[in-house]
Amino acid sequence: MPRSLKVGQEYITKVKAAVQRQGYPRQKDLAEHLRMSRDTVRKFLNGYAVDYLNFIEICDRLGQDWKAIAATDRISNDIEARLEPYADEPEVEDFIYVERQSIEAVCYQTLSQPGALLRIKAPGLMGKTFLMTRVVNKLRQEGHRAVCLNLGYAEQEDLSNLNSFLRWFCISVGELLGLPNCLDKYWNEKISTSKMNCFGYFQRYLLPQAESPLVICIDEVERLFNHQVVGKEFLVLLRAWHETARTIPIWKRLRLVIVHSTENYIQLNINESPFNVGVPIELPEFTPQEVEALAQKYGLDWEMAKVNQLMTLVGGHPFLVRQACESLQRDSHMTLEALLQTAPTEAGIYANYLRRYWEILQRHQESLQALKTVVTATDKVRLEPKQGYWLSKLGLVKLVGNEVMMSCNLYRQYFSDRIS
Repeated sequence: MPRSLKVGQEYITKVKAAVQRQGYPRQKDLAEHLRMSRDTVRKFLNGYAVDYLNFIEICDRLGQDWKAIAATDRISNDIEARLEPYADEPEVEDFIYVERQSIEAVCYQTLSQPGALLRIKAPGLMGKTFLMTRVVNKLRQEGHRAVCLNLGYAEQEDLSNLNSFLRWFCISVGELLGLPNCLDKYWNEKISTSKMNCFGYFQRYLLPQAESPLVICIDEVERLFNHQVVGKEFLVLLRAWHETARTIPIWKRLRLVIVHSTENYIQLNINESPFNVGVPIELPEFTPQEVEALAQKYGLDWEMAKVNQLMTLVGGHPFLVRQACESLQRDSHMTLEALLQTAPTEAGIYANYLRRYWEILQRHQESLQALKTVVTATDKVRLEPKQGYWLSKLGLVKLVGNEVMMSCNLYRQYFSDRIS
């Protein structure tokens, strides 16, 4: 057996779909469960070589026969596993997608403007990444240079040092664009600051590569909120770039998208923050009509009564709705009523997904006690800001002004049983 294995190209779509089916909303959730690096999981899911033991373990977790999906060609152990341009972005076409025409129209219209800044906020698994990947793909078709960079790929040491983070950011954007790393040519720490070096790399190297607009979608920006120094300086830099487009023509090519799941908890001067300029979009849950449209795409002939049945339990949460539709499509003998009856239990389709949250809460007892307060309340309640922020980041509660409430009845029923 070779020292490393990779997924055959014809099976990549299959293994990506298996991630969510096994109860892992995102790649990083699978990586955390396996106690592997995100990079290893990313390489596996995109058809790059990984150590054969890791390959077998990931296949086992995803319910795949590793011998069946492994590429037949032998792979050398020293193969360079570098990112190909755009290779790491989710393939929206692999999933059934419900168009949000009005929201997508705002995105296209905004990003067609020179120097634009678009801000998208919603809890986890609400479809932010799918939305932006769809928008980015369309912009590419129209001739834009467009990339999505997830800050989840930044290492902790990068997030703890501004110079390291900005170097990582520049290299990552260039790599996603398929450009060689020329950082050493433009980066001089002896005579300039990190932010000016970053500014210069964009102005003298990345932006001039083509006259077409450069759209950079920065996902999981909330990761910066726990790193006050780096987070503040980077956010101020983004605001400065947005303002620079007014005075320096080449910066009109840059269009920024900031995607985050929680409120910004970094104190910023109102004149320096990117969160009070540009165009804001708060991604809502699916409407009943959108749930009905999604069900139809899965071949489910639902009347509005069935839509309401599902939404009574899970609301319009895109991930939870999609999981229900996928399960009913796969098992023609399962009824919606049976699915809903077992949904909040260990025998239900959400068992792995819900158990993951329970394991997280077990490690954060203060947050668990805060959630207990919400679960047992009959109305909205006020929590200590840090706990409300953390639970909303997980998507378990909704922020309503300064108060919170459970996101949906599925969570209330599952955690009510667990806590009791």
